[in-house]
Amino acid sequence: MKLLAIDCAASLCAACVYDAEAGRELGRSVLDLGKGHAEHLMAVIEEALKISATSYAGLGAIAVSVGPGSFTGLRVGVSAARGLALALKIPAIGVTSLEALAAQAADAYPGRPVLSALDAGREEIHAAFYDASMALAFGPAVTTLSEIVAIATDRSPVLAGTAAVQIADATGRAFDIGPTAATADIAVYARLAAAKGEGERPKPLYLRGADAKPQAGFILARLRP
Repeated sequence: MKLLAIDCAASLCAACVYDAEAGRELGRSVLDLGKGHAEHLMAVIEEALKISATSYAGLGAIAVSVGPGSFTGLRVGVSAARGLALALKIPAIGVTSLEALAAQAADAYPGRPVLSALDAGREEIHAAFYDASMALAFGPAVTTLSEIVAIATDRSPVLAGTAAVQIADATGRAFDIGPTAATADIAVYARLAAAKGEGERPKPLYLRGADAKPQAGFILARLRP
């Protein structure tokens, strides 16, 4: 089965085609945009399909990063994945960015527990802890630096994500550190989705509300007839 993976969780707009049976990537396209995922995603997907010599009809599933990550980027990626899956009558499979970062760290440090942590601003950290078998033991959750430092100190995991160095510095101890980006390599999402198989339809993982909210002072009262 060939699987298309999509990731718009952070600054990257990424897609790759993955051969699940052979366990290898066939082609990819990645743009570092910051913003503008909606305008570029379909072209990125088309490029990945072209490089892999695959058509939409040749796909057996769609994988997508569900976050946590960019509020708008997640909506773009998940909407595209669900739309393509519906049109092609194939499953869409969600993979969290924390899980993907942990899996990429585990590739470098096999048989070790992994703590994935993303700096979410506002003195918050989005985190998940995976045991040595990559089973989820904590999270995904919103936590604080002090709380996550306590977990890291107690369990001595490999650290991954944008908050990894910050956590290591706060403990004053040496830790093995995996990827420190906001998202994992696109092929990791594809590999994890291929292993998961079909499940519930993916939806964005928002661990906190959107930054932009309506201002109550500008909401007009409903007119009564």
